[in-house]
Amino acid sequence: MTSSQRAKIDFPSRIGVWWASETWAMPDAQEVARDIEQLGYGSLFLPEVVGKECFTQSAAFLAATEKLVVGTGIANLHVRLPSAAETGARTLTALYPGRFAFGLGVSHGPLVERGFGGTYAKPLATMRTYLEKMAAIPPQIEPGVGRPPVLLAALGPKMIELSGTHADGAHPYLVTPAQSRVTREILGPDKWIVSEQAVAIGGDDADQLKRAHAHLDVYSGLPNYRNSWLRQGFDESDLVRGGSERLARGVVGMGSPEQAAEMVTAHLDAGADHVVIQVLGNSPTDDPRPGLRELARVLKLS
Repeated sequence: MTSSQRAKIDFPSRIGVWWASETWAMPDAQEVARDIEQLGYGSLFLPEVVGKECFTQSAAFLAATEKLVVGTGIANLHVRLPSAAETGARTLTALYPGRFAFGLGVSHGPLVERGFGGTYAKPLATMRTYLEKMAAIPPQIEPGVGRPPVLLAALGPKMIELSGTHADGAHPYLVTPAQSRVTREILGPDKWIVSEQAVAIGGDDADQLKRAHAHLDVYSGLPNYRNSWLRQGFDESDLVRGGSERLARGVVGMGSPEQAAEMVTAHLDAGADHVVIQVLGNSPTDDPRPGLRELARVLKLS
């Protein structure tokens, strides 16, 4: 039940989608978004790495749909000034009230320093300062709209705490349902938790495991995720490139659509308000709709 203290996010259902459409022409990607909405999913969250700019994509997806919530998962704070982030998010909130969720993160040292030529230092302090500068934008920018709902890419306890004190909740990524429970315990009842859950369905077990390892390949080399998995109960033997089998099965829903759906609903049972499903294909930008249709049937979304 949404508390009156919460920022306004009008999810039509408790289960949504996480999808990277970066190599898709936007008219085709908009068609995918319309199909996601028709299947009964409540949101579409999209990344921002080195491809398309996430606010422009968000505007396009919001324009193409009627009730679907669109979220950034995650907007990179190193890409834009705090003033641009705040005012852009306010404009989307003004145009589509209750339908935009601004997910924000500090990204990763290797990407920021080697990919952007920036400086990656003291992530917690960087995020706190950035959020304070966003909050300082005067209310006459999009008057009467109020502030957009902000969710932080929060994995460690201090960033989770910050997502409660300086933002409207958290968007955990590559976490177990048990970690969604930890996040809820830290945040209490009045902040949003939107957990991501990757799934590999279709094909046999070996094929699903192959897709899971391929998905984890890049993440397993990033300190933020490695530290997160250690906190979640995995150990150094699980942190091989692509992850161990134990790690892959721990953070990716595999098996039948019914078995994968159980992992999705486990996050809800653990305290997440909303779960976004990332369907793993043979490449990160495969069409997610075949898998989403299977899961929508099992989850009884429409």
